[in-house]
Order: sequence, then C-alpha cells, then structure tokens
Amino acid sequence: MIAGLSSGENGDVSIVLCGQAGQGIQTVEHLLTRIFKLAGYNVFATKEYMSRIRGGVNSTGIRIGSGPVRASVSRIDILIPLNKGALRRIEPRISAQTLVLADKETIGDDFDQSRHRFADVPFTRTAVEIGNKIYSNVVAVGAVGGLLGINLKTAGEYVHRFFSSKSEDVARENVAALEEGFKLGAALAESSKVEFDVVCDRAVDDHVVLSGAEAVSLGAIAGGCNFIASYPMSPSTGVLTFLARHAGDFGIVVEQAEDEIAAINMGLGAWYAGARAMVTTSGGGFALMTEGLSLAGMLESPMVILLGQRPGPATGLPTRTEQADLELALYSGHGEFPRILLAPGTIHEAFHLTRKAFDLADRYQVPVFVLTDQYLMDSYYNDGAPDLSQVKRDRHIVRTGKDYQRYAFTESGISPRGVPGFGEGLVVVDSDEHDTEGHITEDLDLRIRMVDKRLRKLESLKGDAVAPELVGGQDYKTLIVCWGSTYHIVAEALRNLGKDDAALLHFKQVYPLPEETAGYLQKAEKIVIVENNATSQFGKLIKLYTGIEIENRILKYDGLSFCVEDLAGKLNDVLNQG
Repeated sequence: MIAGLSSGENGDVSIVLCGQAGQGIQTVEHLLTRIFKLAGYNVFATKEYMSRIRGGVNSTGIRIGSGPVRASVSRIDILIPLNKGALRRIEPRISAQTLVLADKETIGDDFDQSRHRFADVPFTRTAVEIGNKIYSNVVAVGAVGGLLGINLKTAGEYVHRFFSSKSEDVARENVAALEEGFKLGAALAESSKVEFDVVCDRAVDDHVVLSGAEAVSLGAIAGGCNFIASYPMSPSTGVLTFLARHAGDFGIVVEQAEDEIAAINMGLGAWYAGARAMVTTSGGGFALMTEGLSLAGMLESPMVILLGQRPGPATGLPTRTEQADLELALYSGHGEFPRILLAPGTIHEAFHLTRKAFDLADRYQVPVFVLTDQYLMDSYYNDGAPDLSQVKRDRHIVRTGKDYQRYAFTESGISPRGVPGFGEGLVVVDSDEHDTEGHITEDLDLRIRMVDKRLRKLESLKGDAVAPELVGGQDYKTLIVCWGSTYHIVAEALRNLGKDDAALLHFKQVYPLPEETAGYLQKAEKIVIVENNATSQFGKLIKLYTGIEIENRILKYDGLSFCVEDLAGKLNDVLNQG
C-alpha cells in the first residue's frame, strides 16, 4: 500500500483529479486509465461534473487494483487538485491519510498544509519549461506514474500514440512532459518512502476498457441498429456520437433531429420501412416523445429507446445521476399498451441487454426501453470482451401476400409484421383505432378486441423476461434488492460487510417483473431496497405486482451515485436492527 495512506479492502488505490471544465481532466483520466491497464492493473473510472463548458469544478475518480475494481468509492488515497477551488469542493472526502499532490503556485492559499499531507509538485512550472503550461495535466499523469512505479517506456509509447493525430511536435512535447512528471513522482516516492502493493494481473491484457455509453453503442450495433435519430441530451449523447463516428463502418443512418418529437417519429418511420431504429434521450427529452410512444403503441411498431436518467424535474441537475425516471418510462403515453423496461447494471449487461432490446422490440412489436443513467454511461472499467458467439439476429418480418392483414387477430396478440415493398400486400398503419387491415374504424366492439389483442402481448413477452441475478447463497435471511447501475456498488458493499446470511438480488429487467420475483422476496426474513431516487419507485412497482412492501429503504437523490463505504455503513445499520 502507499505508506501512511488508507487503502481499500480489495488492495486498491483511489486517485482523484479535480479541476475546472476545459482544463483537460478527461484527457488525464483517459491517459491514466489506459496506461494503468497497459501496465497490468485493473482500472475503474467515473466522473462528476458541472453543466458548464468552462469553469466550475469537476472531478474524476480512478481506482486501480490487483483484482477487479468496478464501483465508486469515497476514499481518496492520492488527490491532484489542478486549480484553485478544487480542494474546497473535494474537502469532505479528504482524510488524514490522503496524499495531496498540488502545485502550490496554482492553488495558492486554498489549502491548509498543516492539516493534511501535502507535496508541492510544480506541474505548471515544469510544463512552461517544456514549452507551454497546457502540458501541466500530462506532467500530472507522469507524476502519478512515477509515484506508483509504472513503466515509463510503456506510458511514453501510449502518450505518443494518443497525441500523434495532432502533430509530431505536439506528441513529442507531451512525451517530454510525461517524462519530467515521472521524475517528479519517482523523486517523491523515494523521499517519502512511498510503497505500492497493487500487483499486476496479466489477465487484463486480454480485456477491453469500455464505458457504459460505448457498451450500449456496441450492443445496438450487435442488435442490428441501422438507424438512429436523436436530439443531443446528456447523458445519452455519447451513444449518438459513437454511432455517428462509426456509421460508415456499420451502415448506420444517423440523424440529429431538430427536436425529440421529430426524432421518435423518424425512428417509427424507419421501423415501418424495415430498419432497426433507436432513439437516445434523457427525461426532459423523453417527455416530448410521449405522444410518439403512444403512436408506437397504436401502430404496434417496434421501438428502442435509450433513456439516460438524470435528476429532474425540468432541467434539474443535467450532468448528474439518478434513477428517478422509472415511473416516467412505465406510465408515459396515453392509453394502455405493453412495453418492456430493461435496466443494465454492468458493462456486459449494457451490451447484451441493448442487443436484446432490438430482438424483443422486433419480436413483440412493442417499445423497449434501455434505462441507464449518468453514472453508468460515464463510468468505465476493464473486463473481458463481450461474447459474440451466442449473438444472433432474428428478423420477424414476413413477406406479405395479396390478402395481407397488418393487424390480424392471433392467440398471442402478435400479428405478422410486413413492410412496404416486401411482398404483394399493402401495409396499412394508422394512429386511429383500426380494423385488421389497418383502416380507421369506430366499431366499438372491434375496439375492445383490438385493445385485448395488444394487451395479450404482455402475457406472451413474460416468457422472455430477463431473470434477476442472485449474488450470495440461497439460504439468505436478508435480501438486498437493487436495479440498474447500482449493481457493482451494492455487491462490493455487501461483500465488504462479510454477512453470510445476506444476499443481493439485482434486477436487470424492471418491467414486466420476472415471475421469480415474489419467490425470492418471500424467502427473506428482512428485505432492503437500494435506489438512487427519493420515493423508491422500484419498491412501489414491486408492491403493486407482488403485494410485498419493502419497508427498509436506502435512498439517495443528491445527484451523485452511492459510494461503497457509505452504502456499506447504511446497510450495516439496517442489517443490525432488531
């Protein structure tokens, strides 16, 4: 471990960089995580940032470990503040063991050195000597690498490759900044007798580093997405930009719509024509899509909607995280029609559930939501590449005959779906209630039959529900329930508590509820639910469909994700109650 510093129970080190928007914090995050991974360490990174193009104070947290590290922690072992004001913002997380590496010229009197472990590292002066103070963030990368004994050659090659797209001079000067930073860090390690006990794990050599946004994007590609229409809105924009960047590689039509209303209607038009389409948005943008969602319900059109949750109401906290749009996704749209809500909790689930969303939408002709949030979309870690051997793409489009009926009655409620030009039949759809051929009707008896037909899909699609994952033994007395992005945080917190009689039940499909739900809950003597919202929206849904009320609730809604230590403390308090 780092001498005199706290370290994680998993033998990891937590590094936090803090500075203003536009100062290159994301560049530092990218460089450090990739260099650590190349050096053979497991990495995790997440960020919190203000909704400003310039200024403010943003921070990024990086964990490195001998084994997998995949959740956010509050503990800071090494802190690098890059501007004045950064320390005040992050101060509640600074402990007596935190080592602060800072340029005293930059932070000035913003920091009481007598109360903390402080090392004056001349990031800015060193960068200016190389040629430009803009290199100070790469000097910081080098200082961390030198402090922790990372191989300089490996780091230098990556930095050169990263900046080579700009120019050879820029790449060379950044490598020089890295090398000078290494000297500063290595000297500090020697003078302070800093030790570092995280060992290499060569298994990471075959791993990939993906963010939630990248995993969702790749899952969409694997699911056959060939059309995306969106209006940019944090935190879902990363998927739009990723698919736009690779549109030529995978034959994807990308449309940045003028607004969210246009986006979802474009997507419905694409499905009608035989494409596989998705839209990406957040709560405020999805509010504009709700009429289009109802249109999908009436047309019985497939639709895939990535809903990246963030705190509301209205603009709320546009760059923060929350799990408060579950009820919005579940109850939005006028009228009654089926839908599916998936909620990935890991990078692998973000890939596989997004891929599955396209198949479910196509098979059942319903809207399918992929519910994520800022924390999942902006976090990333190393893991094995997604297994593509089981990935198959089933199309559910029929060649139409002359007597084709788009809304023919079937036992399952699923009518054969044709598309214009594929067969001899006429494919008629309409937003009004319609007959089996798709023509407008006001026959009220037929209206009842059509509503019943659409709702029968709910029973059919329950057979494809994604089962919840039980983490822990089957003989649990206490069951911790969570959904979506909290998976790794809850799992690590529970693991650190070492409670053999407690287990975690993680839901990756939140509607329709998997049939196993009640059985898991009824086995427990005590149930605790963990959610990133104020009203336990998933807890209310569970009560609605199982009759079981979960009274023990751990809720967080300040715009930040849970962190492992704080959640472990809250869980411990609940578990020790009589």
